[in-house]
Amino acid sequence: MLAYPDIQMLDVMGPLEVFSRASRWLRDEGKRRDDAYSVEILGLKRGAFRASSGLRIFAERRFDEVGRGIDTLFIAGGKGSERYRAHPPLLRWIRRQAGWVRRLASVCTGAFFLAEAGLLTGRRATTHWNWCGRLARQFPGVRVEPDTIFVKEGSIYTSAGVTAGMDLALALVEEDLGREVALSVARELVVFLRRPGGQAQFSAQLAVQFAEYEPLSDLQAYILDHPSEDLSVETLARRVAMSPRNFARVFTREVGTTPARFVTSVRVETARRLLEESSDGLETICSMSGLGTPESMRRAFLRTIGVAPSQYRERFNRHHSSGRRLHAVGR
Repeated sequence: MLAYPDIQMLDVMGPLEVFSRASRWLRDEGKRRDDAYSVEILGLKRGAFRASSGLRIFAERRFDEVGRGIDTLFIAGGKGSERYRAHPPLLRWIRRQAGWVRRLASVCTGAFFLAEAGLLTGRRATTHWNWCGRLARQFPGVRVEPDTIFVKEGSIYTSAGVTAGMDLALALVEEDLGREVALSVARELVVFLRRPGGQAQFSAQLAVQFAEYEPLSDLQAYILDHPSEDLSVETLARRVAMSPRNFARVFTREVGTTPARFVTSVRVETARRLLEESSDGLETICSMSGLGTPESMRRAFLRTIGVAPSQYRERFNRHHSSGRRLHAVGR
C-alpha cells in the first residue's frame, strides 16, 4: 500500500485488514501454515507521518527503495492526493510498477495518481462520488463510471471512496483464494461480500441534513419524490401551514440551506440519474426533473456540477460504457 501525508486512514487500513484477515483465517482453519498475503505500507520516505485524521502511519520503506517483487500495489486516497499526485519521481515509479506488478489498484482519490501517470487513458475507472466530475474534467481520456463501487480494466483496478477499498480487496481475495475465504473474511469483518447498490446512494446532492421538525422532514421527503411538481416557496409553505417568510427562515435553520437551493439540488440529482441511466431526450428529462427547459437545466448543471448535461451524459451514461463491468453490486 502506497501512502503519504494527509492520507485517508481507512483507505489504507481497510484493504490491508481484509488481506491480513484472510491470511489469519486460513491459518486458524488449518488450511495454510504460511501467510497468504504479506502487507506493507510504503511512503514518500521511511518513518511515521500523519493521516488526515491526525493519527500516525508508519512506512517501512520509501517507495523508490522498492523495485520488482510487488504482487498487488494499492494507492490510497485522501486530502494529500491533491498535493502529491503530481510528484514526478513518484509518477515515474508508478509507471514502472505498472509493468511489473500483477495488479495495480487505487482507493478513492488514489485514482488521480493513476490518471496523472497516464495509466487510465482510454480505460473505465471510478473514484469517490464527490470527485468523479473532477476526474472526468481533468482527464477527459478516462471513461469515468460514477455509480460503480469498483472497476476492473485488465490488471488495473479503481475503487470508489473509503470503504469501497474493502469491497475491492474482498473481490481480490475471492479471485485469489475463492469464495469461501472471501465470504468468511467478510463475515468476520461484518461487511457485505458484494455490497448492494452503487455509489449513487451516497451522492452529495441527496446527502443533506434532514430537519428534526417532523413536518419539514416529511416535506423534504415529498420534494425528493415529486421533483417535477410546483415546489415554490409559497406552495411548500402552504403544505406545512406556514407563511412563506417564516417557512423560509425555519427551513434554512433546520436544513442548513434555503428551500430554493434544496429544491434545485434535488432536481439536479434527479436529472443526473436520468442522464446516467436512461436514453430519454433532454426535454423529457427537464420535465421529469422539474428543471424546466434545456437551457435552465444547462445553467443548473454548470452552476452545481461544472459540466453541461450533454457532456455529463456523454461521459457518465452507462450505455456509453463498453466491456465487462466488475464491481461489488449484488444481483
